[in-house]
Amino acid sequence: QLQLVESGGGLVQAGGSLRLSCAASGTIFSINDMGWHRQAPGKQRELVAAITRSGSTIYRDSVKGRLTISRDNAKNTVTLQMNNLKPEDTDVYHCNAKLAVVGPIVNDYWGQGTQVTVSS
Repeated sequence: QLQLVESGGGLVQAGGSLRLSCAASGTIFSINDMGWHRQAPGKQRELVAAITRSGSTIYRDSVKGRLTISRDNAKNTVTLQMNNLKPEDTDVYHCNAKLAVVGPIVNDYWGQGTQVTVSS
């Protein structure tokens, strides 16, 4: 069964760093884009950063210069290095992968989420 398992969230003071990791496991034919989204209670999930299979990246304006997304295609993992964190970065962060289990049909898959809390 396919799973996206996240790790690395936690509590950190403003200005500190965290590193989020996400590993896709199970039957996987191919993985296209991977990314991280954030979601506060009662709000819509929003994109933080995404990376294509070839390594092209996009970032939310508020995190540019502070967060870096990377991936390891051989290990089916995506990582979000979070530096100079701010209290407004506090949220639940979800890993996302657009992948095909069998053949070319691509679907969205999500991790369970990991809490990031930044204290002032």
